[in-house]
Amino acid sequence: MVTVNLGLLHYVLDHVYGAFMHRTKLSPPFFSRGWGGSKLELLERMIKQLFPGMAGQNWPPASIHPIWRTVWESRTACLREGVFRTPCDEQLLSALPPESHIARVAFLTPKGVPPQKMACVVHLAGTGDHTFERRLRLGGPLLKENIATMVLESPFYGQRRPLLQRGAKLLCVSDLLLLGSATIEEARSLLHWLDSEAGFGKMGVCGLSMGGVHAAMVGSLHPTPVATLPFLSPHSAVVAFCEGILKHATAWEALREELAAQQAAMTLEEVKERMRNVLSLTDVTRFPIPKDPSAVILVAATDDGYIPKHSVLELQKAWPGSEVRWVTGGHVSSFLLHNGEFRRAIVDGLNRLQWKEESPL
Repeated sequence: MVTVNLGLLHYVLDHVYGAFMHRTKLSPPFFSRGWGGSKLELLERMIKQLFPGMAGQNWPPASIHPIWRTVWESRTACLREGVFRTPCDEQLLSALPPESHIARVAFLTPKGVPPQKMACVVHLAGTGDHTFERRLRLGGPLLKENIATMVLESPFYGQRRPLLQRGAKLLCVSDLLLLGSATIEEARSLLHWLDSEAGFGKMGVCGLSMGGVHAAMVGSLHPTPVATLPFLSPHSAVVAFCEGILKHATAWEALREELAAQQAAMTLEEVKERMRNVLSLTDVTRFPIPKDPSAVILVAATDDGYIPKHSVLELQKAWPGSEVRWVTGGHVSSFLLHNGEFRRAIVDGLNRLQWKEESPL
């Protein structure tokens, strides 16, 4: 009888998928046009300014005014799509590509239930998730639990993708920080809109992989308690691009050549150290603990080729009271097979929050 180590199989599947997607010439690597020059310097400066006072800051989210159209409506549910101008400040806006200035969302809601008796979760995009469909499929079954789904199209993705960008392969390192900064501001504004304009009784934010990193940041920075649900996510982009499979999808030589033109010749290891320093700005453990850490549920995979276990545990350690749940599988297989576990985490995270009318005065 042949015994198969399923954990190893899942891990190998991640590497086979990664090799096919990232080591073949089917698409260009990440950051083929370098670091991003003055844009990267601007973003590094802006993010570093946040850290010293971040723990004491609850700067209010900017107000947005989405314009809606109905896509379809049934007896029990309604799907609308909305657009709004990104609420980023002028500095960020000037750095964003023009295609990304207008944000797009899909909004799936149950009918016949007053909003104060409903919850809504904002779903953020993982790497390569250019459309609304996958996240609507994740949220759809939650309608029967009176949980609505708001899906945000990321800057640099879908209809917001710059003309010269191929797929999800961002052209510059600065684009990764820009994507994150804009996504966080837009998601915080959407949560504020759901609370103050739409009148929902509870809110949450979730995301898969890169979307989970952004969800953790949004949950950390939001001024009121929200369910915060990172799925298959590292604690920092350093892990994804310097340790996990995506290190094989990065244009290290182009990045080295750009740095070498500015200063003395650099080794590949020095280039990677520069990348670690830049991406350390995405380290969620440096962010404040969310207002209700018991409503933070991380779902991680036992044999993830993209996200090592230590990265998940670092975030749990930084946010005492948060919970980690493990699913059996790798990054790719869990993404495909464990939607039920992700939905259960969404329901449980929301159940740990009080309804607005129950909040103490």
